[in-house]
Amino acid sequence: MTHLSPRLWVPAACEAHVQALATTATQPSAQVADRIEALIQTNLQIHDQDCFNLNPATNVMNPRAEAALSRGLGSRPSLGYPGDKYEMGLEAIEEIEVITAELAAEIFQAKYAEIRVGSGALANLYGFMALAKPGDSIIAPPGSIGGHVTHHAAGCAGLYGLTTHPAPIDADGYTIDLAALHDLAHAVRPKIITVGGSLNLFPHPVAEVRKIADQVGAKVLFDAAHQCGIIAGKVWANPLLEGAHLMTMSTYKSLGGPAGGLIVTNDAAIAERLDAIAFPGLTANFDAAKSAALALTLLDWRDHGQAYAKAMVDLARALAAELAKLGMPVFAATRYGKHAGRKADDRKYTCRSFNPDHERPPFS
Repeated sequence: MTHLSPRLWVPAACEAHVQALATTATQPSAQVADRIEALIQTNLQIHDQDCFNLNPATNVMNPRAEAALSRGLGSRPSLGYPGDKYEMGLEAIEEIEVITAELAAEIFQAKYAEIRVGSGALANLYGFMALAKPGDSIIAPPGSIGGHVTHHAAGCAGLYGLTTHPAPIDADGYTIDLAALHDLAHAVRPKIITVGGSLNLFPHPVAEVRKIADQVGAKVLFDAAHQCGIIAGKVWANPLLEGAHLMTMSTYKSLGGPAGGLIVTNDAAIAERLDAIAFPGLTANFDAAKSAALALTLLDWRDHGQAYAKAMVDLARALAAELAKLGMPVFAATRYGKHAGRKADDRKYTCRSFNPDHERPPFS
């Protein structure tokens, strides 16, 4: 018998599967350990041997960075500022912490970097907390153009108490309709306008969104979870340089690092609020091993990032072109980007593509 009780709110088929899997843990410890080792090997076989993984939410880590996750760093608590830690013996860990933040600032051309964040979703929560309070309104891209759930009622925006107004969309470009955004922003007076998401077929008009945000006293948060790698590789324009107040991201997708989150900004006041949210607020202790792995990943972007980003673009273009030759409907098949866009049906698109040279008329 398992100790986990059935959860009536979970879809029945999923919960039945969970309960069946849980029986493994009821066996003698040695058998459970052997099973875990076998599952680790099976996972490697699935992802490294049996398939060519086209999921844009995953990547392959530098083996040296991956090895850093199991070298005795993550089990050491590290609370407080470097130079004034609560615990003793953290001279090495705090140097890793500072090196990682410095590299993140370098790679993303930012003045401040918050590296302690546990995930991209939590990075968005930190951003929302730094820029708004419960009861405030925000404008965010809807799911139809890849707006992430964390920006909406079911995600951390809603859980924090924000009211999300879906941004008007430019369906042809999978981005925001600027004229309609102008009208909506003046009507609802949001504290935050978010840009970016899981579908990025063309560059987003960040500079124009910033102009609208300034008119209503809002801040611009750019969610770079999926395209942070091509931003680091300078294939995609840097949103901070185009006017975004801060940029959140996951570190394990196109960036190719460990699971985690990262926030960068050039605004000292925002950085100060993020710092307090991280400690003593929501993070307190954090995984120093993740920091080391991220630092090694960022060194790859320093030394090889532009070539890597170009390879992403070239591969996506080639894949899109070949799919089109085979008769598969492809969205913007001749454009180039990190992802190839395949038309799934009349309602949505899967995979992704973008064109950095796509021109838009300026908003006035």
